[in-house]
Amino acid sequence: MITYDGILLCDKPYGLTSHKVIEKLRQVIDQSKIGHTGTLDPRATGLLIICLGRATKISQYLSVSDKTYEAEIKLGIRSKTYDSEGLTGDDESNPIPELTEKQVKAILKEFQGRIIQRVPLFSAVKISGRRLHQIARKGKKIEPPEREIEIHNIELKELDIPFIRFGVTCSKGTYIRTLANDIGERIGCGAYLSGLRRIRAGMYSIDNAYTLNEIKYYRQAGILKRYIIPIEKVLPFPSITVAENFSRNIINGQSPQVKDVVNISSDFETDDFVSLCDHTGVIRAIGTAERDSSDLHEEENKHEFFKYVRVLN
Repeated sequence: MITYDGILLCDKPYGLTSHKVIEKLRQVIDQSKIGHTGTLDPRATGLLIICLGRATKISQYLSVSDKTYEAEIKLGIRSKTYDSEGLTGDDESNPIPELTEKQVKAILKEFQGRIIQRVPLFSAVKISGRRLHQIARKGKKIEPPEREIEIHNIELKELDIPFIRFGVTCSKGTYIRTLANDIGERIGCGAYLSGLRRIRAGMYSIDNAYTLNEIKYYRQAGILKRYIIPIEKVLPFPSITVAENFSRNIINGQSPQVKDVVNISSDFETDDFVSLCDHTGVIRAIGTAERDSSDLHEEENKHEFFKYVRVLN
């Protein structure tokens, strides 16, 4: 049976939870070791970064903190969940003021930069060990926590009253649902998030993502490996390659010495993260440097210089 290791970019469809996507992929790929770097709400579509096999151990090291979305909000209606899930069908409509593109652009720019954002009441954030949405659905009143987030860029794409469509690039932890609600409150008529698509996360783009049907086809055709990004291409750390006679010791957590090293990809300093590669160039472990790379050129240096953080077996 083929085991897949690496990063697979998936274009998540509307209506599925991120967990459900993982379940489907486990069936399609016939592999249980699958994870992701961050969820998307069921009503959102777009880029979901999937970690396969050994890559499930590196998700925390991938640079995906900044994300870019295409969002749509509908003015004139408020939702308790800040998106369409909270609509009941009897929601009160509020009059929408006349708006020009110039006015909307100016309002959006007010949210650019570092801002304080309140976590949605209907979210998975935990308070005293319980998730906010569990507390909210029982009708209990609670004040959701606030967070500092950063909107790097926000720009109007289309003004089509009652809809506003915009693009936004933001820091990790930003709730676009809350942003939609806050924009509606700023305009004065309320709004909810009516559409959301993630198009970028860190270095990864939706342009290189595949639908579940495409992934299924590639798997059945025996060509799925072509579309998986190797771990060696996504970890941003300097790498150390060791000789063949030492490679087998990595799985046991034995630290290499200078004599075991055959190549250093780039300079590093003490406490930097470093990838440890076997003689074939495959990353087998992640660790931290206990010495600067410049010290490793000293042949007489027999001290250990690599401290294991995680072995990728």
